[in-house]
Amino acid sequence: MTTHQITHPQVALPLRESFWPRDTSVPLIEHTVGSLLAERAVTHADSLALVGSAHGTGEERRLTYRELYTEARRVAAGLRRLAEPGEHVALWAHNVVEWPIIQYGAALAGVTLVALNPVLRQDELLYALNHSRAVVLLHADRSRDYDLAAVASEVGPHCPALRHTISLSHPELWTADPGDSPRPEITPDSPVMLQYTSGTTGKPKGVLLSHRALVNVAKLTVEVAEIPAGAVCAAPLPMFHTAACVISTLGPLWLGGTVLLVERFDPAFVLGLIERESATVLFYVPTILIAVLQAARAGAGPMPRLTAVVGGGANVPGAVIEAVSREFGASVHNLFGQTELAPVLTLTRRSDTPEDLVNTVGRPIPQVDCKIADAVTGEVRPLGSEGEICARGYQQLIEYYDDPEATALAVDADGWVHTGDLGTMDERGVVTVTGRIKDLIIRGGENIAPAEIESCLVAHEAVVDAAVVGVADDRWGETVGAVVVPREPGRPGLMEELVAHCRERLSPYKVPQHWFFVDALPLTATGKSHKPTIRSSIAEGRLTPAN
Repeated sequence: MTTHQITHPQVALPLRESFWPRDTSVPLIEHTVGSLLAERAVTHADSLALVGSAHGTGEERRLTYRELYTEARRVAAGLRRLAEPGEHVALWAHNVVEWPIIQYGAALAGVTLVALNPVLRQDELLYALNHSRAVVLLHADRSRDYDLAAVASEVGPHCPALRHTISLSHPELWTADPGDSPRPEITPDSPVMLQYTSGTTGKPKGVLLSHRALVNVAKLTVEVAEIPAGAVCAAPLPMFHTAACVISTLGPLWLGGTVLLVERFDPAFVLGLIERESATVLFYVPTILIAVLQAARAGAGPMPRLTAVVGGGANVPGAVIEAVSREFGASVHNLFGQTELAPVLTLTRRSDTPEDLVNTVGRPIPQVDCKIADAVTGEVRPLGSEGEICARGYQQLIEYYDDPEATALAVDADGWVHTGDLGTMDERGVVTVTGRIKDLIIRGGENIAPAEIESCLVAHEAVVDAAVVGVADDRWGETVGAVVVPREPGRPGLMEELVAHCRERLSPYKVPQHWFFVDALPLTATGKSHKPTIRSSIAEGRLTPAN
């Protein structure tokens, strides 16, 4: 195994426009998910690969790479009895140790794994199974207090393509002796996973991804973050999302490292796990990172000493990045991407300036083109000008499954994936995210990006979190509304403090006119504020205005 320290792109700098040509100095690897695991079972046979809790019993399991590969081969043999290569197998479970084992087994079997959120309600599960045409559903019995087994049994008869609904409690039904059975022909370009978007608007879309995308995005992300070979990595992110099943699973696989899979996130438990296993890497979304930081400060567990903290998923307050770097001793890497890009496009580097680390999402990882484009014409924008962040490269989605219209809207004729996110690029190729196109507030003809105002609010010491949305207004069309989670509920004069804070830092038309204080924001499964819920709560009067 060879790792590379990636610090300088193979492009001429400075840039003259908001276009970053791909850095080809680091080659892509020609592996499938299964073949990379097979290689590690040889090169790191006795190294600890995975620590996690078994389904049903909660018993801790500790698997070396040899043992992990053996288990994955047994899953592959079992799945080949249930499904043909190329068919879809759905996995509906929380972070039990069986999840990554099945992920590897499905990859070896040549089936496409459909990763399902364990909080899906009955109608949502029915939609995903029928849309994906899954022929097998493997499910946990319970996730927290949710009876997945009961829901699966209700839904199964209404899924025409579904041939088998099997509990993880019955491994004899989904594993088998691999023997010398022939292996299907699988290439790096073969489909390996179907991921459903969080569905903040309309029905969720199924993002079909290849082996090449998953393996190389994971490899390049951990290399850009300069995570050393053999690193022990705490992985509390939900496995159904690409941040977990790609970056915090396949990233350590590339490094011959260890994944500490957290079944149920509890910041004190994570702190104890990091201490016990001598972990040096933590993968995060902002809500997890903030909770771990606050727990460590409160003495809920030992203060961790980490070398790298890697993640993203929403605006990460600069004060949090600075605090984690200072108190955990870690290099904090803020990334940007989306499921359609498997999922990483840009990442901050250890060599970035303090300002870049807290205010930007860094430069593109190797082997991908990136541009800031006019959202209407697609033309490249001048440096420093806001536009839509677009990407083109090996890691982009194969398609939105069974949705050619949505695929054509997302991927243009020149092969560019339109992320729907707004941002700017400077002459070094450093990208700053400013918001989402669909989240733009248009006040009297002025376009306002909520992310800028949210960043301003969370920089105030009295604010834990904030979301900004447009509020309907007869005069302006829309005005700015801020929904704030205060550090001290009921603090006198807080709204006036925040207005003054914003007025000092934002143009007058960006200062919120409507204020709401709440105990917590509604979040998507990936830790982002759920803007449709917030908008409807305001419109329907379910939130009480502070003013």
